[in-house]
Amino acid sequence: MTTSDAPDEAARVAALRAGLALYTAGEFHAAHDPWEGVWLGLTEATAAGDAPDSAVRDEALFHGLIQFAAAQHHARTRNWPGAVGLAESGRGYLADVPDDYRGIDVAGAREALARLQADPERVEREPAPSLRHGGERVAPESLSLDAAGQAAEALAEEHDLDADAVADAARFAREEEAVGRSRFAALLFDFVRAEDAGPRGIVYDRLTGLVERERRKERDVEGLF
Repeated sequence: MTTSDAPDEAARVAALRAGLALYTAGEFHAAHDPWEGVWLGLTEATAAGDAPDSAVRDEALFHGLIQFAAAQHHARTRNWPGAVGLAESGRGYLADVPDDYRGIDVAGAREALARLQADPERVEREPAPSLRHGGERVAPESLSLDAAGQAAEALAEEHDLDADAVADAARFAREEEAVGRSRFAALLFDFVRAEDAGPRGIVYDRLTGLVERERRKERDVEGLF
């Protein structure tokens, strides 16, 4: 991958905010999915050694955030060695990232990782450290449509739902956006906002039912040619 093939600015911001919204909702494992896609693209782009400094910093930021969320996940499953190791590696990836980069309190994240590394069982005594963007909590309703689609797909993967159907829902939402409709978008945002399995399942059933109807329409059109 050349530098020009790396995820563009809009893709980086959408992925960043999608992961932050999931992290804020306590979906620590799912949060890594949007970040990982950008990180892998940047890793390939920077491997050639001619990437701009911004791409190098972004690669380190996204890698560090992945480790940050994974450390929280492992601590909450009482995998203390895993949490300690990830906290240490996360601090390493974030070590040279500016303290307030892309609106993230990177200095605060490094400090939180240091505390977790020293005492992983602290997660049983206090809430997870916050990860805010521009000083604000990233709520689902504040996401762009692209970010909401990424968050929804990551949630589907995490909870053993049909991620392909959710990805198609995001595609249909983008198509509807171009003509001023919002059926799929509304359901995608409801899916990401749902706080537990019950409401999420109800929205998922409605969303996938709508997806299947649109898929049938597509197949019917393909059958004409």
